[in-house]
Amino acid sequence: MSLKIKGWRKLLTWCLWAVLGLLFLIFFIRVVSFENSYYSEKEGSERAVTDDTTSRDDLDETEISAETIAEYVVAPDRPRYLSIEKLGIKNARILPMGINAKGELDTPRNIYDVGWYEGSGKPGQGGTMMIDGHNGGPTKFGVFKRLPDLAYGDILTVERGDGLVFNYQVVENNSVLLSDSDNYMSTAAKSPEEGVESLTLITCTGEWSSTKQTYLSRQFTRATLVEN
Repeated sequence: MSLKIKGWRKLLTWCLWAVLGLLFLIFFIRVVSFENSYYSEKEGSERAVTDDTTSRDDLDETEISAETIAEYVVAPDRPRYLSIEKLGIKNARILPMGINAKGELDTPRNIYDVGWYEGSGKPGQGGTMMIDGHNGGPTKFGVFKRLPDLAYGDILTVERGDGLVFNYQVVENNSVLLSDSDNYMSTAAKSPEEGVESLTLITCTGEWSSTKQTYLSRQFTRATLVEN
């Protein structure tokens, strides 16, 4: 009898493990199916969220010389340099950027430059500027690696092509999951204070997904113009 009882218990235990394994397999398949469905749905659609669509190995990690920075020229009404004293960023070149083939905001190739979306506002004209940048390359930290460290009240400075300087005070700094970041763009593209000029900085953050070849969150830093 005892042998039969032990055999029955062993069979019951095996059945329980089999059921748990089957449930886990079903759950895993549903998760993978959802992810593939989500990214397939987004593929080719217009998304204004910065992404590391360029291979990290193709990014330029060459530090930009002071001479090259000083020689950088843009039109008088366009943003030229970005400085953030708290993060040690001084006169990062602001390069004009558009939308890439995937419908996302494009980013500069050099990890020390930042990109200004030409479809967004200009400094001193009352709109909302949108500027993105890399958090790093294959071996070095990028210009926006420490963007999550910014807090309410920190100052962001933009110098225009004509030399005029505009200061913006941080009012929000949020990390948003990649799956939610496209929807958040409608918020990021407008001022946190109605009628007040603003600046939004964007970068990748969070965990790196080797499957998707991108980070799983986006950092959005929103700031409003400080009257001089």
